[in-house]
Amino acid sequence: MSTEARGLLTLSELTREELQGLVARSGELFRDRTAHDRPLHDKVIGVLFAKTSTRTRTAFTSGIVRLGGFPVTYGPNDLQTATGESLKDTGRIFGSMLDALVARTSGPLDDLREMAGAGRLPVINAMAAEEHPTQGVCDLATMLMEFGSLEDISVLYLGEGNNTASALAHGISHIPRCHITFATPSGYGLDPQVLEDAAKRAAESGGTVREVHDTDDLPGHVNVVYTTRWQTTGTVKTDLDWRERFRPFHIDEQFLRRWPDAKFMHDLPAHRGEEVSGAVLDGPRSIAWKQAEMKLTSAMAVLEWVASGNTPQTQRS
Repeated sequence: MSTEARGLLTLSELTREELQGLVARSGELFRDRTAHDRPLHDKVIGVLFAKTSTRTRTAFTSGIVRLGGFPVTYGPNDLQTATGESLKDTGRIFGSMLDALVARTSGPLDDLREMAGAGRLPVINAMAAEEHPTQGVCDLATMLMEFGSLEDISVLYLGEGNNTASALAHGISHIPRCHITFATPSGYGLDPQVLEDAAKRAAESGGTVREVHDTDDLPGHVNVVYTTRWQTTGTVKTDLDWRERFRPFHIDEQFLRRWPDAKFMHDLPAHRGEEVSGAVLDGPRSIAWKQAEMKLTSAMAVLEWVASGNTPQTQRS
């Protein structure tokens, strides 16, 4: 866990036990949203979203209320940072008035780290440019519920190597004998350092993390086919022909037949007709809507963990 705060900035900083605890706890809360003792009772949690959000913002705001806390919400222009106040000074103020902060900023992960350090404040990264860690917890929890175990799972991710992909790389690398292939257009892959770190961690427990740029290089067997929308939230591609480079990675029913037993996942929002067809997204093999619902209980699991400051404990343990 990060030493600056008891929050969650990146899955790479978690221990295997912490991550697996969060994942298992997310599933428990999915089955029973009342299976807790209101751990945020009398706690005030800031909810700062400088970018658009439907699922993550609703999940955290609702989760805070369900866990007994009080959310204080901020939009992109609500803070004095819009008039020139530094992140460091803003963090100091947050730390003196809030018990934790959930934040999706328009800047890099270092912005969240700076606020956490200045305010001695637990900060939960609700998506930064580099990584979307709570999405990773949600994704692994959805797979665990679907398959009963994460060990020996094989995942194929298609599309841009964005912040969701980075979270998946870090998350899956913690799971023994878990494998993931990232199929991305050339020039749109994951950060090389993320790939290197995740691949090294995965290899230590018999897993693999790799990246390819040709749909002829895809694995023969996978349990999950995963995609995200091609235009990541808050980003703009400078290449005017970028859609043509992404077209081979479109998932329709014919493409999905290559893996007849695989489930389909998507972090949403989806653009039907671009990264995925409506027939796949809404079809019988899609677990994307269960995945979306898991956003709430994975947010609750993270909030509960931050409130306690301890390794996540499932009811079974």
